[in-house]
Amino acid sequence: MLNAVIVDDEDSGVESLRLLLNKYCTNVNVVAVANSVSEAEEKIPPLSPDIVFLDIAMPFANGFELLKRIKNKNFSVIFTTAYNEYALKAIKHSALDYLLKPIDPEELVLSIKKCEEHKSTKAPSLEKIENLVNALAQSSQKVQKLPVPTLDEIMYVDIDTVIRLEADSNYTNIYLSDKQKLTSSKTLKEFESLLMGQKFFRIHKTHIVNLSFIKKYIKGDGGYVVMADGKTLEVSRLKKTELLLQMSL
Repeated sequence: MLNAVIVDDEDSGVESLRLLLNKYCTNVNVVAVANSVSEAEEKIPPLSPDIVFLDIAMPFANGFELLKRIKNKNFSVIFTTAYNEYALKAIKHSALDYLLKPIDPEELVLSIKKCEEHKSTKAPSLEKIENLVNALAQSSQKVQKLPVPTLDEIMYVDIDTVIRLEADSNYTNIYLSDKQKLTSSKTLKEFESLLMGQKFFRIHKTHIVNLSFIKKYIKGDGGYVVMADGKTLEVSRLKKTELLLQMSL
């Protein structure tokens, strides 16, 4: 039996993975769930799981930050992500495993088989994890052009011209400094993963903003930000402290 911890800030992602494991991987026992990096940091060491399913894009700190914080990484890591081209390249280079959301059952089964082999052969994943963390930490590569898939083309937008992104059901509206508005077939969650490590912050479930374009912050329960394009956007109460911290960096 393999003990697993799921780290994902979205309850829907956790439940979806639970259902797949219960149906296709009965040899996996989910011993804990964490919805943030800080929660995972507390739960993982004492449980000593065999596997950690790790979401990459999470509020406050991402999945790679969690790996930096945990010293004894005696577990297999399976990254779960919507999409992040640079992160996936780094993961592949380090020979670690990942699953793209929505997770395919067959790929999940194959990933679990790899973890079983690691456990039975006692093959250490620590070095691979350290290589990944170091590669990400040392890299100075940043996304310069943001790929914006529309219904009939892919536009490449200078990232410094993006003021804000707004969720619109399963689409995303992107507002640029030249007053253009683009509508993309990617979800806001997918863009959040792609913009990880940039000067962007998800202030609300429906809004990601470029911190460089915030004109002022209006105090309140969560508060509001006024953007360079004149739009006033609500800040989630849970995101207020981290937003103010990010703006002070």
